[in-house]
Amino acid sequence: MIRRILVPLDGSVLAESVLPAAAALAEGFGARVTLLHIVEERPPGTIHGQPHLTDADRAQAYLEEVARRPLFRDRVVDVHVHLPQAGDVAESVVDHARELGADLVVLSTHGKSGLRGFLFGSIAMRALQRGTTPILLVNPTAAGEAPPFVCRKILVPLDGTAAHEPALGVASTLGRAWRAALHLEIVVPTVGTLSGDEVVTGVLMPTAKRALLDLAERGAQEYVRRRAETLTAEGVPTTSHVSRGETATSLVDAANRVGADLVVMASHAKGALDAFWSGSLTPKVIEKLGRPLLLVRAKEDADR
Repeated sequence: MIRRILVPLDGSVLAESVLPAAAALAEGFGARVTLLHIVEERPPGTIHGQPHLTDADRAQAYLEEVARRPLFRDRVVDVHVHLPQAGDVAESVVDHARELGADLVVLSTHGKSGLRGFLFGSIAMRALQRGTTPILLVNPTAAGEAPPFVCRKILVPLDGTAAHEPALGVASTLGRAWRAALHLEIVVPTVGTLSGDEVVTGVLMPTAKRALLDLAERGAQEYVRRRAETLTAEGVPTTSHVSRGETATSLVDAANRVGADLVVMASHAKGALDAFWSGSLTPKVIEKLGRPLLLVRAKEDADR
């Protein structure tokens, strides 16, 4: 269950783009929301073109104003300004998630210009590396505003291994709360879309590699079919599909095809995305998704 949601805010309109999603989650789960502002060491004078909140009293007043906004209705919203000044915002976010027992952290991607830095080496991926709390990333609109949040269909990319199944548990929980349907998708590459070391095998033994990939496709179909049947029997309507091609493009196509409102994906907590996703689900592709993305720690990471 999601009982406590942590929403770090920096005072910018872009950061506030997560608020409708956070409010929808709070409503769906009866969860408590905590708005957090971390006062930074040596902060920039502006952030995303707006004055940066560097004063604790101003930050407190700002968070209290946000907490009173109609989108939270009559729900109790806690506010917290972190002092003393923090040199590592990501570390502070993780610390607060642990201290508060947060079940979810909701963050903005801060638009196109900040997407690469945001996912590689900045707050979202660093927080995922250092903690186990799932992180929901929300894209602002083209105008930098908060998009409305309605979730009727959830896409869950899988790879046929247990490592990425934590995403299933989170997605099914969300599906029950919002009465949303799930769609499970596995992408099996073709010989022409192999990457990394697999390219050499594809070039040297194309016929054998093609046969192995065809076998993998049949196994993937059975894998997602069984899991879809189980979830449907448990009351979460679930469909499944196996695509062939380049992973990133196929996942974006799947999200568009099924009209996914949310993508829930397990990721290894490394400096870049894990080997399965690296070179495919890049920041550019995540940007193209144009919809919220919930990152969950992959199983072997969560077990450490």
